[in-house]
Amino acid sequence: MRALPLICLLLLINLYICYSQEDHSSSPKRQKRRMLNRRKRIKSSTGRQQLKESTPITAPAFDMPLYNDEAVVHILKAVLGVNEQAPSYNILPVKKGHCTVNGMVMYHNAVWSPKPCITCMCTNGKEVCDEIICPPLTCPVTVTHDGECCPVCSEIAFHSISVDNSLEFSGDSPAPNDPSEVFIGNSPRTQQEMDELLRREEEEREEEEERIREKRAKKKKAEQTRKQDEQRRLQLEAKEEERKQEEIRKANEEEELRIEEEETRKMEKEQKRKEEEDKREEELNWLVKEKKQREREEREQEEDEDYDDEDESDHLRGDVFRVAQIRVPGSRRPTEIHHPPLPPGCFISEITVSCSNAKLTQIPAISDPEIRSLDLLGNFITSIPNGAFNGLPNLERIDLSKNNLTSMEINTQAFKSLKNLKRLYLDGNLLVHFPPKLPSTLEELKVNDNMIRGIEEDSFKDLKNLATLELEGNLLSEANVNPLAFRPLQSLIYMRLGRNKFRTIPQGLPATIEEIYLENNEIEDIVETAFNHTTNLHTVILRHNKLEEASITPMTWILHENLESLDLSYNKFYHVPSYLPKSLLHLVLVGNQIERIPGYVFAHMNPGLEYLYLTSNKLTNDGIDPISFHGAYHSLREIFLDHNELQSVPVGIEDMKDLHILRLNNNKIRSVSRNCICNEENDEDSSIEFLHLENNFINTREISPYAFSCIRSYSSVILKPQKVK
Repeated sequence: MRALPLICLLLLINLYICYSQEDHSSSPKRQKRRMLNRRKRIKSSTGRQQLKESTPITAPAFDMPLYNDEAVVHILKAVLGVNEQAPSYNILPVKKGHCTVNGMVMYHNAVWSPKPCITCMCTNGKEVCDEIICPPLTCPVTVTHDGECCPVCSEIAFHSISVDNSLEFSGDSPAPNDPSEVFIGNSPRTQQEMDELLRREEEEREEEEERIREKRAKKKKAEQTRKQDEQRRLQLEAKEEERKQEEIRKANEEEELRIEEEETRKMEKEQKRKEEEDKREEELNWLVKEKKQREREEREQEEDEDYDDEDESDHLRGDVFRVAQIRVPGSRRPTEIHHPPLPPGCFISEITVSCSNAKLTQIPAISDPEIRSLDLLGNFITSIPNGAFNGLPNLERIDLSKNNLTSMEINTQAFKSLKNLKRLYLDGNLLVHFPPKLPSTLEELKVNDNMIRGIEEDSFKDLKNLATLELEGNLLSEANVNPLAFRPLQSLIYMRLGRNKFRTIPQGLPATIEEIYLENNEIEDIVETAFNHTTNLHTVILRHNKLEEASITPMTWILHENLESLDLSYNKFYHVPSYLPKSLLHLVLVGNQIERIPGYVFAHMNPGLEYLYLTSNKLTNDGIDPISFHGAYHSLREIFLDHNELQSVPVGIEDMKDLHILRLNNNKIRSVSRNCICNEENDEDSSIEFLHLENNFINTREISPYAFSCIRSYSSVILKPQKVK
């Protein structure tokens, strides 16, 4: 009885060797892929298999079908799973890479199933076992066949019966839920069916991998094409940006030259206006004095009927002084005193002695108590000695501009005798230090275009009446200006500190100041406390500095209630700055690099911004929204948007009810739509008096006849010339 099982075992070993040789010839890659699939199936059915393993495992029959081109698996399953104990000796010698299982030698890559739902494989002399993972099923009725690990749909079992020509059934077909279906599902699949299923899976997997490779290749090619297009676009944009920068630079240079010329003309006009005012004031003073003189003479004539003398004429030649009349005690007739003639190039006019450009090298000796103004402009005077103005005790104005005065040659007592001096002009000299011991009656002091290197704490001592101070064109900075220097200036309202070396706002500004000019400095930042004490300030000029948005702290001037005019032209702003003064009426931002007007930037202003100048910037239509002018629609009177990059009339213009001047010239506007200036819903006339649209790309023949229907006079609209397209 023991010989028969031994013979069967030898036969099985021979079959195993044959199949293992065939298994070696198969593709290792394919076997590895199959093992991975089995491992995936095993992971999903771990819980179920643990339940099955708790039940006793019966030895399968020898007539189990062979499939999956690994027939040795099922043969060994039948042999190694029997209840009979295997012999304890080896039949074949164990070689390197083989495995020994229950006394049997397994070759490298041999596969067997010691238990249902468990598959083992010999790999380099080690036994590796995995549980089968069952795929999820969506069918309503499933059946788990005996000896199988995973359930199957009952319909598939029924279909397998219909295609099996070797079986015949009598009677009606079972219903889907018939218990007999369990027995039908137990019919095993043939080796050919299993090979076909595996072949289809392999083909589908290869097709999927091919599709993924093609998809990746297409994606990579599209990415390369996109990068090339992006690189070409960036190159074109860089060239276009460079061209625009060049155009803007040229336009800025032209605009700057034009503005400088305008400023020069304005300064000349202002100077002429001041001269005319001074002249009218002198004439008025002379008329008042002459009237008093006549009244005095009339009274003297009434007292002495015998005294009959003609009124002495006040019109003198330019080469003599006026005749001073002194009444001698006991005499009714005044005594006449004649003074020596004026130096060559000088002349007298009423109460003014003018020696402008007379090539004088020293202050002339003049003695006339009635003289109120002395003009010594444009000479070669180098010093002011003690007692230089003793003969002119009633002087109110001295102009010593454009001479060669030095700090060492101005005597400390030079102005001591002048008790009525109100105006002193020392522009264009060679002063290094501030003049000492100036009269306390001074109201206006100009020391522009010198070489002053600092201001000490006592430089303005006793100048409590000074209202105007000009120190432009010197070498002043926050390092050489004492913060306490401005404390004595209790009446100062106007200060000019342009063309110096300031990097910040000078400290200690007088609380009374109303206007301050700091243009053409090197100011980079403004601290929060810079204008804390200047509550009366209404004009700040900061053009031609190095300011930008981040360099101005939010609380610098937003709460100022009197600051109405702010000039930030020619700085480094990229958009209209936030936290502007709430009382602001005039905002000048010419010559910056502004690209947009943020929303609600004017919303906090009360009563509202009236004048907005944004000439020569980089504004586009994308940088202007309807909310950009929120809070200023009811107040704006003038808007300058010329010399920018606008391609159409900005939105919101039609809603500005009080707009008088709108400049959109020198942009890139190509058309004027019907509602961009005039709103059809509003029948009222526009308040626009000047609308500039010249030097754009507008075809005037294509403009709608209703585009400017709300403007009272068509002569207010300037459309020509236009640029060539």
